[in-house]
Amino acid sequence: MPLTDQTAPAGSEVLRLQQVDKTFNAGTPLASQVLHDINLRLCRGELAALIGPSGSGKSTLLNLIGLLDTPSSGELYLLGQPTRNSDDATRTALRNQAIGFVFQFHHLISAFSVLENVLMPLMIHHGKPSRAERQLALELLAEVGLADLAERRPTQISGGQQQRVAIARALVTRPPLLLADEPTGNLDSRSAQGIFELFRRVNQQLGCAILVVTHDQQLASSCQRIIQLSDGHIVADGPS
Repeated sequence: MPLTDQTAPAGSEVLRLQQVDKTFNAGTPLASQVLHDINLRLCRGELAALIGPSGSGKSTLLNLIGLLDTPSSGELYLLGQPTRNSDDATRTALRNQAIGFVFQFHHLISAFSVLENVLMPLMIHHGKPSRAERQLALELLAEVGLADLAERRPTQISGGQQQRVAIARALVTRPPLLLADEPTGNLDSRSAQGIFELFRRVNQQLGCAILVVTHDQQLASSCQRIIQLSDGHIVADGPS
C-alpha cells in the first residue's frame, strides 16, 4: 500500500514531555500558569485523543508539542532531540521534518488545484516538486479517496473532501507525528466518522503517531488512547 513506511519501527518514541510547565506573563502580576507538570510520551503507531473542557490547556499543550511555543520549565523531546532551548531556525527545521498539522479549518488555497495543495509543503521547502513527489501526492490522494479530484479546485469539492485533502497535505512530508486540532469540528457526523476512519487507516499503514484534539467523546473513543486534561493537569491517560 502506498502509505506503508519503514523509516522507524513501530513503538519507537516520537515525542516526550518531561515535567513541562507553561506560564504566561511570568514574573508579572498577571502571571498565569496554564500547564502543570505535564509528562507525556507518544510512540510510532499510537493514535491518541486529547480531550478536556474549554480552558483546560489543550491549545497551549498542542502549541508546545507543535514547537509553536516553548515550555516555561521542563523539557520537550521530539525524535529524541531536546527543544526548549533550541533557536528558531532549529525548531522550524525540526517541525518541518517531524510534524504534520491538520486543523479544524483546512486552509486550502483556492487558486491551486487539489494536487497542488497537497504538494504545497514540498513546494515551500524546495520549489518545483519532483516526479517522485508528484507520484507520492497522487498516491496519498488515492489513499484518502480523492484520486479522481486531483485537478479540481478546493471550492469544487465538499467540506469533508477538503479535510481529506488537508490530511494528504499533512502526510506528504512523511512526518512521524501528525497533530490534528478539532479536525471534524466543521463536519457533519457522517463526514466526521469518515475522517476518523481515515486517521485509523493512516495510523496503521504509515505508522506515524497521531494526536487528535477533539470535544467529541464518541470520536475520541475511536482512538486507542485518551489523554484527558483538566485545569492544566493530565488527570487521565489510558486505553479508550
